[in-house]
Amino acid sequence: MFKLKENQTNVKTEVLAGITTFLTMVYIVVVNPIILADAGVPFDQVFTATIIAAIIGTLWMGLFANYPIAIAPGMGLNAYFAYSVVGTHGNIDYVTAFSAVFIAGIIFIILSLTPFREKLITAIPENLKLGITAGIGLFIAFIGLRLTGIITAHPTNLVTLGDLREPSAYLTIFGLAVTLVLMTFRVHGALFFGMIATGLVAYFTGQLSFEQGLVAWPGLPEGIIVWNPVEALGDVITHGLYAVVFSFLLVTIFDTTGTMIGVAQQAGLMKGNTMPRARQALLSDSIAATAGAAFGTSPTSAYIESSAGVAAGGRTGLTSVTVAGLFLLSAFFGPLVSAVSGLSAITAPALIIVGSLMMGSISAIKWNELDEAFPAFLIILSMPLTSSIATGIAIGFISYPLMKVAKGKWREVHPLVYLFAVLFFYQLVFLPH
Repeated sequence: MFKLKENQTNVKTEVLAGITTFLTMVYIVVVNPIILADAGVPFDQVFTATIIAAIIGTLWMGLFANYPIAIAPGMGLNAYFAYSVVGTHGNIDYVTAFSAVFIAGIIFIILSLTPFREKLITAIPENLKLGITAGIGLFIAFIGLRLTGIITAHPTNLVTLGDLREPSAYLTIFGLAVTLVLMTFRVHGALFFGMIATGLVAYFTGQLSFEQGLVAWPGLPEGIIVWNPVEALGDVITHGLYAVVFSFLLVTIFDTTGTMIGVAQQAGLMKGNTMPRARQALLSDSIAATAGAAFGTSPTSAYIESSAGVAAGGRTGLTSVTVAGLFLLSAFFGPLVSAVSGLSAITAPALIIVGSLMMGSISAIKWNELDEAFPAFLIILSMPLTSSIATGIAIGFISYPLMKVAKGKWREVHPLVYLFAVLFFYQLVFLPH
């Protein structure tokens, strides 16, 4: 079913890769409820809804697309939901906002069933794809450094070196060193074993504790929040949430598509300029986004942390199925998951190392052709500086056709690139992001 031999992998490697991906992204089951709680959504509701959405999307990805890519509610989109949609509209409560997410998800499914999104993958210029991969790598490495205090805010220069004497900083450096040594000796699952070593040190030094116990029963205190498309559409029309639906739709399409391309390229699963089984893969996040809105969470996205599992050897959907199974287990281990994911030093080394591996795509960019290189450079630069994959992709899509037109090569640009350059320009200038 998963074609393990064809993809030169085995069950052990795939399971370890799934565990690695899960550990690098499981923070979302804690962070997402915290953010959406600011919009008034009950913590337990979002905790369970986050897991349901992750299971649905990731299982679909593994079983029908056979890719080692995990799906879960996206960071950034949850903040937009809580602070821009609900927070700045006095007459918009979270139920109405979920209606907008639900409608965006339905439109998303329809687009995924058409050749549109597959054509979009083909239409994206090769150097932009390479820039997306490298930009994501730099972004997740920056996240790993920032979350652990190795890089910190500076009032003048924005960022600076943090205090390396802080426990989280030296624990991260320890985990980084152990993992790199294991990788140097080509130990399979080095990223996962590095996390285990870091977790043990954290536990015995008192940085990791389980004060809330280990097990708790999951629940949905408000049941299904949105289920009727007609009523949801009525909410969107009544409150004029067209721009909100458009923003969710546009950002999710490109955030997910860009991440899928980046991870697939890293795993060597792209066939030239195309992504096999693209429709099945793209359906996974659109279905998960719709289901997630019904239960009470913000839109889903393909997770850049999937690249950690790919670096650990994941090549097939068995990796994704493993991730989905672990999300199911995590529903019953809320306190344990909260404790581990609350200590970023355990997963940060994996993010930093994977970031360095993904930066390797820079070497294939045509740096001697300015009209190809500069848009890719802008993507790589803007993703970590704006803390947004979608913003980086938007800037790349806007600058690429402009550079081509300036050089008189406008015929080389696919019409879809021109279309989305206009849409992205409108979104960046006139819509919240």
